[in-house]
Amino acid sequence: MPDFSETRDLVRNYVMARVPIVVIRSFERGRSLKLLNSIAGELKQMPFTVHTRTEGLKQMPSGIVVSDEKSLAMAMDFASDQLKRTDYANFVFADVDDVEDESPTSRHLAEIARLAEQRSGTLILISEKPVWSGLSRLGMSATLDLPTPDELMFTLNETIEMYRGQVQIEWQRDEVRAASEILAGVTETEALNVIATMLAKGRLENSDLHALSEYKDRIFGDLAGLERVKLRDEYKVGGLRNLRDWLANRAELIVADFSSTALKPPKGILLVGVPGCGKSLSAKAIAVEWKLPLYRLDMSAILGMYVGQSESRLKEALETADRVAPCVLWIDEIEKALASGGDSGTSRRLVGQFLYWLQESTSRVFMVATANDIASLPPELTRKGRFDEIFFVDLPDRDDREEILRLYFTSKTKYDLPPDLCSRLVDVTDGFSGAEIDAVVNDIAVAMFRTHQTAMYPDDTVLEFFRNTLPFSRSNPEDLADIRAWGQTRAIPAGTPQASTVTSEHTGRRIVVM
Repeated sequence: MPDFSETRDLVRNYVMARVPIVVIRSFERGRSLKLLNSIAGELKQMPFTVHTRTEGLKQMPSGIVVSDEKSLAMAMDFASDQLKRTDYANFVFADVDDVEDESPTSRHLAEIARLAEQRSGTLILISEKPVWSGLSRLGMSATLDLPTPDELMFTLNETIEMYRGQVQIEWQRDEVRAASEILAGVTETEALNVIATMLAKGRLENSDLHALSEYKDRIFGDLAGLERVKLRDEYKVGGLRNLRDWLANRAELIVADFSSTALKPPKGILLVGVPGCGKSLSAKAIAVEWKLPLYRLDMSAILGMYVGQSESRLKEALETADRVAPCVLWIDEIEKALASGGDSGTSRRLVGQFLYWLQESTSRVFMVATANDIASLPPELTRKGRFDEIFFVDLPDRDDREEILRLYFTSKTKYDLPPDLCSRLVDVTDGFSGAEIDAVVNDIAVAMFRTHQTAMYPDDTVLEFFRNTLPFSRSNPEDLADIRAWGQTRAIPAGTPQASTVTSEHTGRRIVVM
């Protein structure tokens, strides 16, 4: 991705080569004009005239008004007249519309470009979108990408230093660098607006870094294919110690400064395993723990009815995720959209698009993908290197069940389990998933609320709630065995790896997995 200086040098070379038309693709008109002002200041022997709808025609870089006529049609006529009389003239059009396809405006500009070619002149168009091929083929194009973290760091630091001494500012170089990494993907103007808003409160504290993601989210609003998930502090995961330890070791890497190294931020993880054991909850818990926004990639919204529509939507959604980074991107049940053996090529093309993004993206997007039927995923998606790691989420063991029980009883009933009852509940919930324990505790809390119960039910009554629940492990032992057969040999255990035993009262079989 070329930075500002590289794009400036490229456009300068086009102008020096007297290319008749130069198209600068950019979302930032002001930053593009700053680039051209710099070139005009260097090439003083060549006249530069710029047209904007707000200020009419002005000389660059002096800003002297040539004409206060603000219409584009009049500006194009002025350029034609000047090119007939003057060699080496340069005209910049900052506000051009209706040039994506063949139109009266694009044809008129093409005629001016041909005249410019005869008189060694250059037309420079600033456009957010591609221009008509009949126009673009007359010249060259350059893309001014959004500012890099290094450019943002320089801009932010320049602004912050203006107010140091007037406003209480704790930020130093490391904090400004972290802020520039977080704001990567926004325009220079948007970044300055965020910092100015934070300075307006009269202080800039180190703790304000976490608020930058919220400001960034407000900039983007509704995102195509992405759903912002509202986070709550109670999103916590019980058990899964191996996964939690792995994540704890990488928490600081998602916002670390890798500018002087060849390292990249973490890509993400794939969670496979038994339904209801905390895969989706883990995505929410990671975002809460790391203080990052969480976005859910809705594959049902991505899939379209026309050829190429699904791939285009997926590309747009992933590019948007890059812009809102750093963030956690959650794809629930990824196998439903990327399963192998799908329809006529759409699934394969989506897989290719997704793999390319996984391989090439350098943004701080930490992906948490979950899958129940891992066997249906194409093998190229699960090979080493696609994700940082693949974890298998199994039914909770005794220690995990105790942690989960205490967590849910405390949060839902405000009741701390005594050791004896907790031990009996750990025994009776053998084979339960975390979601099933959550559901039963929720039933207890609802019953207490309806009967205005202020104290916990007797132990036998509490145990009866659980005994009346049939867990997935007992109703679908064959499915459980298939899931474990894949996960326990091809993925890292998310919990404490050990033998687990599940007894099925309904099938008369005991499934022992080592």
